[in-house]
Amino acid sequence: MTHRTHTHDSLRDADDAAVTRRERFGHLPERIRPEDAVETRPATRPDPARDTYHADEWLIRYCG
Repeated sequence: MTHRTHTHDSLRDADDAAVTRRERFGHLPERIRPEDAVETRPATRPDPARDTYHADEWLIRYCG
């Protein structure tokens, strides 16, 4: 059995694929300004209850 490919058909398929690729990826996405890529939040005061030492914290964190 011999498999023959038609050069004309394969060229047309390649051209169609190239057109499809160019339509999908032929332009760059919209530019994002650096000001829009940064989020700023006001600083908050430290919470003393959050930073207190808890002797069993390791047990709660890793085993609980």
